Amino acid sequence: MKVFMEKPYHHLLVLILLLLLLLSFHSSSKQLQPSQYETLVRIQKLLNNPPFLSIFDNSTDLCNFEPTPSLTIVCYQDNLTQLHMVGNNNGNGIQNFSTDSFFATLGGGLPSLKVLSLVSLGLWGPLPGSIGQLSSLEILNLSSNYFSGNIPVQLSLLRNLQTLVIDHNNCTGSVPGWLSSLQVLSFLSLKNNSLTGFLPNSITDLHNLRVVSLSENHLSGEVPDLHNLTNLQVLDLEGNYFGPHFPSLHNKLVTLVLRNNRFHFGIPVELGSYHYLQKLDISLNGFVGPFLTSLLSLPSITYLDIHKNKLSGMLFQNMSCSAALDYVDLSSNLLNGDLPTCLQLRGINKRLVLYSRNCLSNKNQVQNPKNLCHNEALAVKILPHKQMSKTPCSKSVLASSMVAGTVGGIAVLGIVLLVVRRFHDESRVKAPSTRSIMENVTTINTVKLLSDASNIFFSSAFVSLSYHHRSGYISQTMKLGASLPVYRTFALEELKEATNNFDASTLMSGGSHGQIYRGKLTDGTLVAIRSLRMRKRHNSQIYTHHIELISKLRHSHLVSALGHCLEYDTDASSVSNIYLIFEFIPSYGTLRSCICGQKITWIQRIAASIGVAKGIQFLHTGIVPGIFSNNIKTTDILLDQNLHVKIGSYNLPVLAETRRMGNAEISSPGRKANFSIRVQNEDKSDVYDIGVILLEIIVGRPIVSQNEVVVAKDILQVSITKGDAARKSIVDPEVMNECSDESLKTMMELCIMCLSNEPTDRPSIEDILWNLQFATQVQNSTHNNNQELIQESMVVAEWCWKRKSGGDQGGLLEYNNAKTASLCMNTILRNSYGNQRKSALEKLSEEA
Repeated sequence: MKVFMEKPYHHLLVLILLLLLLLSFHSSSKQLQPSQYETLVRIQKLLNNPPFLSIFDNSTDLCNFEPTPSLTIVCYQDNLTQLHMVGNNNGNGIQNFSTDSFFATLGGGLPSLKVLSLVSLGLWGPLPGSIGQLSSLEILNLSSNYFSGNIPVQLSLLRNLQTLVIDHNNCTGSVPGWLSSLQVLSFLSLKNNSLTGFLPNSITDLHNLRVVSLSENHLSGEVPDLHNLTNLQVLDLEGNYFGPHFPSLHNKLVTLVLRNNRFHFGIPVELGSYHYLQKLDISLNGFVGPFLTSLLSLPSITYLDIHKNKLSGMLFQNMSCSAALDYVDLSSNLLNGDLPTCLQLRGINKRLVLYSRNCLSNKNQVQNPKNLCHNEALAVKILPHKQMSKTPCSKSVLASSMVAGTVGGIAVLGIVLLVVRRFHDESRVKAPSTRSIMENVTTINTVKLLSDASNIFFSSAFVSLSYHHRSGYISQTMKLGASLPVYRTFALEELKEATNNFDASTLMSGGSHGQIYRGKLTDGTLVAIRSLRMRKRHNSQIYTHHIELISKLRHSHLVSALGHCLEYDTDASSVSNIYLIFEFIPSYGTLRSCICGQKITWIQRIAASIGVAKGIQFLHTGIVPGIFSNNIKTTDILLDQNLHVKIGSYNLPVLAETRRMGNAEISSPGRKANFSIRVQNEDKSDVYDIGVILLEIIVGRPIVSQNEVVVAKDILQVSITKGDAARKSIVDPEVMNECSDESLKTMMELCIMCLSNEPTDRPSIEDILWNLQFATQVQNSTHNNNQELIQESMVVAEWCWKRKSGGDQGGLLEYNNAKTASLCMNTILRNSYGNQRKSALEKLSEEA
């Protein structure tokens, strides 16, 4: 009986357990609310029924749906809280799509939605105000769509928003100041849009920010003081126009990317104490001053890229490096000394080091001459900030210091008076200004020009020192004409014999500046003889200064003077004619004819521009006093058989005696200014002429009037803000396919700056040369046969393949899972020199 009574009790217990299990299962498998399911179905239709949403047709049990790479749904109880949709849009937006209806449907039907991710779905149109209805949102990701227009202010209603990602869209306008109302925002990414304007100061109120990524927009101006954002770990501002000062940041930063902006002052010393810093990329800017070698030994640093700046200083073999350091690019700076042993590749399989185009003793990668780095570093030297000493001193020391100071002051005063007197005695010699990068900064992109600030030190002692330093420079530049015969005085009979008594058959040209004859001296040397008839008759002493100056005009990019001859009146009291003898250039043609006729290549055009700029630089600074307002045109520039440039016509002082009114010419707007302004900017009229020359080089046709300059300049200015297709559409069709976009853009930006209406806004000759050389470098880097490219590519390829065979233990910061050589190479060389460089490296990897 007892056994009989226990059996029903046992069955009852089993039934209760089964019932509890069923109830538990039912509780965990709760169905989505019907209204929310209907909302998802409407979303499916608004998206034109993409295949990955077909699950909505077959099941209403979406809360227990197994996630896929394209669709993830997460529920809490019977409410949908997370919706992730990732499409594979092929570049076409959804037909008949309404952003307002789409977000209104989401906001009205999914009130508990906390995470919304809509990636690469082909969504297009302006972001609507209805997005503000998603009041519970904490994470919003709208990447890789076609959203346009301003970021709507209604987003400020999402007070719980912690992550906002709108990458790779077409948003315009500025970064909104109302972002400061999103007080819990910690992740902000708006990269690859078309945002403009300044970064608002209100961003400094977002104390929870950990990541800020604004790369590849058109933002500009100074970066606000972010020092109080103590939680900030990642700041990525690549590919904008920020600058010129280095931003103020907290030292807990982990990743800092300032690549390709307009920063061009010094690097703050404090950066050397960022002990959490793992990635630093400040490449493609204009940073100057000393390179902080302490960056190499930061304890956490893995990635350091400073290439294409103007950083200077000495490196030593015994410098230390962080053991974590994987990638270092020091290329194209002004570094001297020896590459640290810790950066040399031998024995280190996982460290890639690039250091070409410096002045280092290591020759495994191409280096510049050492004097180049020294001279460039002097040109961009930052003036140190003087600091008052706060060390306490005794009264005796103070008294003795006062006495010494008084005596020293009297001595200095005496020296200064002597120097001032000497300065006045030499008042006819214009003292050059001392360069400082602390003011008057130019604003070119890219290419990004080195600042051309001129600041006159009012101490006469400094003026004297500057003059003697310049004299040393002049003696160096004179060596450029060392291969020419010694300058001498010619006899008139010698010239008559060379030209067959100035026979008409030897006349090459004539005009307001006299006739030019071709002659052949008795030793067989061919010469060009310019005959100048003096309008005013003076004795030979008047012309002595002019002749002395002409005798110094010997440079590889000038048609240089070989000598002179004075012809006197019958009474021998005054000079009637002056003959100037120049080297004869067997001309391949003028620069204009080579652009419009023979069609020289793009790289040859840049080389010609560099030759012109070097010639003008010599005219300005290679002799004292300099020669300005040379009115150089493309028809005045000769190219020999090797396409070497020679400026054939420039402002010889003696020509003022023969000048008459000629034809109308293209004139720099600055030439119409008053005399005092012209004197201050006397070198800028030649800069304007360079701008016109660059204009002809780019468009491939003659520019013969001021109106044509204005029109062509406006077209260039518009095309720079558009894409590469717009830029290529206005370039000479003969070189359109061979010029790289970065090289073309650099030339266009430089041309526009040279053509500025205000002389003070035009770059210096040194800036022009720097940018022309940069345009050459980026153009050369697109060709597989470039020696430096192949050398650097081999270094990269070898390193990547070693990493592939040995396994990846660390990788680059954001690519820890890079397991193949191809992905490794793509990562390292991202945006370095364009697609052609990638192709060359991929070919190397295939051969390996």
